[in-house]
Amino acid sequence: SLGMMNGEDGRMLQEKYAEAIAQITPMDMLKLEDRQLQMGLKTAVIKKDIEKVINTFFKPLQVYEWEKPLEGSFLYYLMLENKAMEFRLNQIKKVLKSYGKVEAEQFEALRESLKPRFEELTAFEAHYVKKENILFPFLEKKWAYYRPLQVMWSLHDDARRMLKELIALLDDPSASWKDINPKIGKYFFMVFGLIQKEELIVFPVAAETIAAEEFAAMHQQSFEYPFPFIETPKQEIQKDVNPGTGLQSTVKSSIEGLFSTETGTLDFEQIELIFNSLPLDFTFVDENDKVRYFSKPADRFFPRSPAIIGRDVRNCHPPESLDIVERIIEGFRSGERSKADFWINMKGRFILIQYFALRDAEGLYKGVLEISHDATASRALEGEQRLLDWK
Repeated sequence: SLGMMNGEDGRMLQEKYAEAIAQITPMDMLKLEDRQLQMGLKTAVIKKDIEKVINTFFKPLQVYEWEKPLEGSFLYYLMLENKAMEFRLNQIKKVLKSYGKVEAEQFEALRESLKPRFEELTAFEAHYVKKENILFPFLEKKWAYYRPLQVMWSLHDDARRMLKELIALLDDPSASWKDINPKIGKYFFMVFGLIQKEELIVFPVAAETIAAEEFAAMHQQSFEYPFPFIETPKQEIQKDVNPGTGLQSTVKSSIEGLFSTETGTLDFEQIELIFNSLPLDFTFVDENDKVRYFSKPADRFFPRSPAIIGRDVRNCHPPESLDIVERIIEGFRSGERSKADFWINMKGRFILIQYFALRDAEGLYKGVLEISHDATASRALEGEQRLLDWK
């Protein structure tokens, strides 16, 4: 695959290595891409030629035999979601075909037909989030060759961005069919390609390397998110399974005893109630850069799943954000910085995101606390309110 990335003739390479190509497996594909990443190839470079590489190895990957997921399992529902997404994409293709060569007078009717169909596709976001926050953390713990998952996350972000841009164009009266048509083609190519990579590479290797108990834990965690375009399955709670590991739990859900300091004493139930009642999302990453805890407020801004506990914080972000993550951690660890602030507009809300360095009494670095707060209502406050008003 490096030969293709270096501009060598693809057909000649296929003929030269035909025997080896015929024997390729999904695990081999992961190893190839992982090696490229460890050699220093950037995600953007790999993404540029990844479709050529997949096309070269498509036939052996397509006929590779693997045990398909059982009905009702985590991968089973991800694959159902893929089929439902493909159905909707193909329905859009039919709409486009029915218009044929789009004339100026037909364009407005086509635009009105396409806009709600593409808006509906935003629900597929939950599919990507379940992969990033449930599937990927489990695979990172099992696979030595996990780095290609970060490339897939970057492709998720590309698909998200393309869909957002496409909907904006369909909503823009000044946009022409020449502006919109290429975007549709690129989006279809991206999403169909992602489904192909899941079902030819990631899912087969996952099925071969992940234990049934771990898949059961993934399935339980998936109920934190929607099941796009399919009926939500019935949830069967398995109380004796640790949701983070999928293994039989030997640790009590709450530790007996009290948390006592000079400012007061709390039991562990009270601590959890306080944490989850605060109007904040917060996540704690320890001094070894591992995620150790996150709160569960009623209204979350950013998705979190128990699978991320113990995950390297670098793997909790797409590759394009890694530089910022590294800068914050190193700035805090060195003592040069103790706080970093960001704010974003998200779904009509103003979200303040803050990072704080945690240090012990001797000043030793102990990790990072990330706090996210919906400051929309706070920013709109004026004057004073000193009296209770529950109207």
